[in-house]
Amino acid sequence: MTKSTPVVLVLNSGSSSVKYTLFQQADLQVVMSGAINNIGLDTATHQIDMNQTCLEQEQKSIDLASHQQAFDVIINQISQLVAQSDVIELCLIAHRVVHGAKLFSDPVLIDHDVISKIFSYQHLAPQHLPGNLAGLNACINAFASLPQIAVFDTAFHQTLPEHVHRYAIPSRWYEEFGIRKYGFHGTSHKYVATQAAEFLNSDLSDLNLISFHLGNGASACAIRAGKSIDTSMGFTPLEGLMMGNRSGDLDATIPLYIQEQTDLTAEQLEHQLNFESGLIAIADTNEMQVIQKRYDAGDEKAILAVKMYVHHIRRYLGAYMIMLGHVDAVIFTGGIGENSALIRELSSDHLERYGIQLNSAKNQSVVDEITSINDVDSHTSVLVINTNEEKQIAMEAIELISEHS
Repeated sequence: MTKSTPVVLVLNSGSSSVKYTLFQQADLQVVMSGAINNIGLDTATHQIDMNQTCLEQEQKSIDLASHQQAFDVIINQISQLVAQSDVIELCLIAHRVVHGAKLFSDPVLIDHDVISKIFSYQHLAPQHLPGNLAGLNACINAFASLPQIAVFDTAFHQTLPEHVHRYAIPSRWYEEFGIRKYGFHGTSHKYVATQAAEFLNSDLSDLNLISFHLGNGASACAIRAGKSIDTSMGFTPLEGLMMGNRSGDLDATIPLYIQEQTDLTAEQLEHQLNFESGLIAIADTNEMQVIQKRYDAGDEKAILAVKMYVHHIRRYLGAYMIMLGHVDAVIFTGGIGENSALIRELSSDHLERYGIQLNSAKNQSVVDEITSINDVDSHTSVLVINTNEEKQIAMEAIELISEHS
């Protein structure tokens, strides 16, 4: 790096973690990255990965009771790095904000009005938005002179047509309470769609894509000409695919019935559906690697969990193929999508008549950031793409600042 290298700090706050990355503004090379995990638990850790020109990897246990304390640690870490470096100049901070409600469809410069608006709808994502707000406020206080950008995870799905994002519910619920499909993982779906177009040497505007972000949280997205036209997550991230801890699609009367039959409160029901359902409910763990080992060994719970998980994926795959008319590429991304050959194989099995034909050898040997795993005779490309939400957030923030400069 040359002297006075401008860098962008990206903050990605989850329900119990905060990831952060420093990118060089000019070429988006990573200078430093880190993550604080298990906030509020005795197992909280802080991992730091430095570029080889600086320090080496470090991981240590840490005592943190809240996101606010986590951001204090991160701010101190970044401030020390910048102060000790003769070359690094922090020039921009970008925040991932999980929900933009109906108010935000594009990245915005953060000010007190933006923070107030996010605070006003934090009930829409109570697991994530308080942590997002803690990061916004902490960085505004610590780096008041720097421009700061909010990039919203729901923004990519603001292009959903009304007949898709509306639910068939009383209109008052929609008009007064904002009940509609918002969708999530938008930053990831947007990033891998762009990467797919580049890999296929095509304009994104000419492509129909189906993207599966499969991690502990999971969602599908139908993308036409670079725009989201449907997605599996809905008003909250609970809807859609089966996930690590979330049920996915569920008959709406089931929670009401359980509440009638038990003394569970609404909060307890919400917790069970968001934290005690999905893979962990069926296989007693949400770790797909563990489930796959048990699946290979013939464990009945693991076999059932994998079958249910794949069933959800194939149901959305079929629906989106019909919706799009033709599909240029199916994309697998996220921790499971990128690393589980078994899930990719079972999700794509016996689809030759519909234009999808997997190559088993390619599927078993995914090593690059983008890998084509379809057979040469497949009419539809099947791609495994490493997602990079932080890089996408940095790109969108830099673009916005360039427009304002």
